[in-house]
Amino acid sequence: MHEINHPDRLFPINLDQKKLARTLYDSVKNLPILSPHGHTDPKWFHENKHFTNATELLLTPDHYLLRMLYSQGIPLEIFGRGKKLDEQEQKTAWRVFAENYFLFSGTPSWIWLNHVFSEVFGIQEELAKENADLFYETINKKLQSDEFKPNALLDRFNIEKIATTDEAIDSLEFHTNSKVIPTFRPDRLTDPEHDDFYEHLNKLSDLTGENISKVNGYLNALMKRREFFKTKGATATDHGHPTAQTLSLSETELQKLLDKALKKEITAQESEQFRAAMLVEMAKLSLDDGLVMQIHPGSHRNHNLKLFKNIGRDVGADIPQSTEYTHALKDLLNTVGNESHLNIIIFTLDENRYSTELAPLAGHYPALKLGPAWWFHDSFEGMMRFRERTMETAGFYNTVGFNDDTRAFFSIPARHDVARRVDAHFISKLILEKRITEKSAFKLMEDLTYNLPKKAYQL
Repeated sequence: MHEINHPDRLFPINLDQKKLARTLYDSVKNLPILSPHGHTDPKWFHENKHFTNATELLLTPDHYLLRMLYSQGIPLEIFGRGKKLDEQEQKTAWRVFAENYFLFSGTPSWIWLNHVFSEVFGIQEELAKENADLFYETINKKLQSDEFKPNALLDRFNIEKIATTDEAIDSLEFHTNSKVIPTFRPDRLTDPEHDDFYEHLNKLSDLTGENISKVNGYLNALMKRREFFKTKGATATDHGHPTAQTLSLSETELQKLLDKALKKEITAQESEQFRAAMLVEMAKLSLDDGLVMQIHPGSHRNHNLKLFKNIGRDVGADIPQSTEYTHALKDLLNTVGNESHLNIIIFTLDENRYSTELAPLAGHYPALKLGPAWWFHDSFEGMMRFRERTMETAGFYNTVGFNDDTRAFFSIPARHDVARRVDAHFISKLILEKRITEKSAFKLMEDLTYNLPKKAYQL
């Protein structure tokens, strides 16, 4: 039997448990995919054009791949970051990638890509230097067929809904497919330290006709944009702050910070206060308009300043950092945390906080739910640690299922498949330990795979 994409991958070694895990997995493997938090390009589905080639599709935009290759001293310019590649350079980039594919052995990327190569493109061997051209030419040829156009793949991948992440001032002109919904991301309007803060504020004022120099006008403008997003199908907002800090301020106090921000006189400490206060204000707006609120703090963005200066963002140089939640979220949760019809979904890159802070918080406040193992922890081990550290306090039903959080469209089925296999692995152990009945286990598998994300994200 072929080992690259083995049907029992990620299942337990124990034969009895493996058989049970396989049965649990089989019960959900064909359920539709809900992808409520991601970064695919809505223009793909609007234009429905052929993807170009293997390098531009699978390699150049994937920061998981880029960070590993760069760690081995391979310049990112080879792969089309910071430089436009011609046809020959694209093929050369793929050959370099293939020659170094062994670097990904055992990693999530190895599992995802092998799934893409075998299940999507039908190539039943492992990528290596010797077969690099075979892979490249096979993939490129298939990409030119109609069955590999974006909207055809939505159907083939059994994707029921996929959410993109969009700037708050975006026109959303490419959101024309009912399966592809936007997500309201206001970071550049709520973070005075962001490079584009002032430019985006001016555009916000132009779009809404509001006087954004006054707190009421500023908040009204954000509310209007949220309403516009809802007309395009949005069900959620997304907030990527450096920390989880929240702060309840009076209108007068917030106005003072806004005045300083607009005059470019705001300090780093005051910028943090402004961001913290805006999380509370955004939560209040969610209470009014029903949009789900996602908060994902804890990433030190663009840690490699040389790469950021020469190439830009999203090249694999974002690094997790320790993030406190119990005190940081207190103002937010004491403002809206007791509202049972509000969903606030919190993510973390600091696994140490699962059992000590996040699970106890989500296990108490009706409004708070735990997002899945995310980004650096989107792996077999990361998902298992997430379940082990949160289940005893938050249970399963204060979580929201899985989301893929990816730009890599072709890997979405692979990522969801991994999540379903890991849950089957974890739950099969609970059955054998008599900690859950088989009947409830099969219901739980369906809920984790489909029902919980559908409910949490109002899909």
